[in-house]
Amino acid sequence: MRLPVRLLCLALLSAHAAADPYPHANEPIGGVRELYSGALTPDLAVATARNIDRLFATRTIRRGSHVRPLPPAARPLGPVRFRSRGRDWDLVDYLAVNRVASLLVLKNGEVALELYQYGNTPATRWMSMSVAKSVTATLIGAALQQGRLHSLDDDLTRYLPQFRGTAYEGVTVRDLLLMSSGVRWDETYTSPASDRRALLEAQIAQRPGAALELMRRLPRAAPPGTVNNYNTGETMVAGAVLAAATGQHVADYLSERIWARVGMESDATWWLDAPNGLEVAGSGIAATLRDYGRFALFCLDDGVVNGEHLLPPGWMQEAGSRKALKGGQMLDYGYYWWPAVATEATPDPEGAYLAEGIFGQYLYLNPREHVVVVALSARSKPEGMDVIDDLDFFAAVARALR
Repeated sequence: MRLPVRLLCLALLSAHAAADPYPHANEPIGGVRELYSGALTPDLAVATARNIDRLFATRTIRRGSHVRPLPPAARPLGPVRFRSRGRDWDLVDYLAVNRVASLLVLKNGEVALELYQYGNTPATRWMSMSVAKSVTATLIGAALQQGRLHSLDDDLTRYLPQFRGTAYEGVTVRDLLLMSSGVRWDETYTSPASDRRALLEAQIAQRPGAALELMRRLPRAAPPGTVNNYNTGETMVAGAVLAAATGQHVADYLSERIWARVGMESDATWWLDAPNGLEVAGSGIAATLRDYGRFALFCLDDGVVNGEHLLPPGWMQEAGSRKALKGGQMLDYGYYWWPAVATEATPDPEGAYLAEGIFGQYLYLNPREHVVVVALSARSKPEGMDVIDDLDFFAAVARALR
């Protein structure tokens, strides 16, 4: 039975979306502390997720003069049935229990499914949270390809001399990308006493340099390259390295090297640590569903646009695969990308990898099947509300499109 979901392939609406007033501009939204604490009601969480440019100063990521078409697939996505965490589910279950606000499925660059819930439209700009980390890592690849960044094995103080004499001295750019600086960090989103919340408070203060000052004061917990510890603050340092290496604002560099060249449909925005300050490289991009899909296709194509390599050849396979720390410990982590792991329901992850953000944002890339899934969810809590394992659903979609 074909599922009764709205398949929105509205090319005309999408083409004019950027010129229309933003459809959610007048919605009441919540506060950022309440957002990270998981204290917003579901409706307020939705409104806040599509208006994050009202929470902090932002910089615009400008689109170019052409739009990459996303034509409808000759064969739309049919029924999707799968098993996850001991139960049987289908597509409607996934949309409902995981609170998916927007979903895009691409096969060979064509739209097999596109749908919107909770009042979202093709013009809605949705928060990225840690999906932005994967964008930052991709930009580091672009800077390497241009020769603006010399090597991943450079000490970061080559680009940020203000970090000499801190726990970050001796940390390489590669260590940053693996979150293995060895600097002490507590990432607990909901704890007001955590380092992650201290970074959020520095961002709320919107004082130039406050976020990097926080990072410079952190103590060392392990030798560089030996321990992986998920650390959003680490990506602030990576963003500062990128800005120093390129001599550009990170959002401007993203626009110049990727956003305009790939053919994004709409401008996007990126949070700043202060007005006219540094991009919050670990979160805070707001973009449309289709443009997240176009970014994923750019990555699936290994950064090749019109025959030009904008990324080092093989960069995405390198960035999206498991890495070894010094001493040989293997990580289920790449360069700010997550390699898909085997689950009971999905024993073969097929070489897929993901960008992932709290509250349930995902870019799933399956190079073997040339499938992209973008899921933008509206979960009220940062973590723990994924009743269905999202990866099981994504894998089931890839199987259904064979």
